[in-house]
Amino acid sequence: MTRVIPVLDLKGGRAVHAVAGSRDDYRPLRSSLRPGSDPIAFATAFRDDFGLTELYLADLDAINGEPPSLALYEQIAALGMNLWVDAGLRDASLIPSLASAGVARPIAALETLQGPDALESIVAASSPGSAVFSLDLREGWPIIAEGAVWPITHPAEIAEEAINRGAGTVIVLDITRVGTNQGVNTLSLVFALSCVYPEASFITGGGVSSWADVASIGQAGAVGALVASALHNGMIQPR
Repeated sequence: MTRVIPVLDLKGGRAVHAVAGSRDDYRPLRSSLRPGSDPIAFATAFRDDFGLTELYLADLDAINGEPPSLALYEQIAALGMNLWVDAGLRDASLIPSLASAGVARPIAALETLQGPDALESIVAASSPGSAVFSLDLREGWPIIAEGAVWPITHPAEIAEEAINRGAGTVIVLDITRVGTNQGVNTLSLVFALSCVYPEASFITGGGVSSWADVASIGQAGAVGALVASALHNGMIQPR
């Protein structure tokens, strides 16, 4: 069965509603699960209401170059959550701090990573098998960090390079679908990658609006589905 991994986007220590990657327009999250925008409350809801024990945090402040919210990570990890965190990794320098804060799965995202050498160093500095590579796309095109050097630019080739550099788990995410509930547009790419690289684990999401979408993600060869808005607006209910 395909795992559901809930997603919280954080800004200024609060949960915000991510829509189509337009981060300047993100506003405090309004949810049917809990009042307010406290990420601790939402993490508790995911655990208690849905029985989910994994959580993906996108720390937007850290992605923009500010210090990561380590104390908040530690609080959420203390709830018993297996914590995946995108803290805007450029290189391996933050890995010890993330590990100390209880981050189980550090995410090296294409949009901030300084290239394949940096990814390899992150994999080496992380606990075996824990580092995750995120293939960040915008309308199907890779989002490459300013100044980063990748020898290739096709999404499938970047995924191959990441796997060759030691990333055993790859997230494939098109940010233009995030928060839209319009369905996932990465399934064909995930299917192709999962056929060629059966040794890797693939995760995708962006636009999930139902349990049927989650099932389609599994049928495409992904082991996990990233879900945010559909959990908050009631389109996906606890089973």
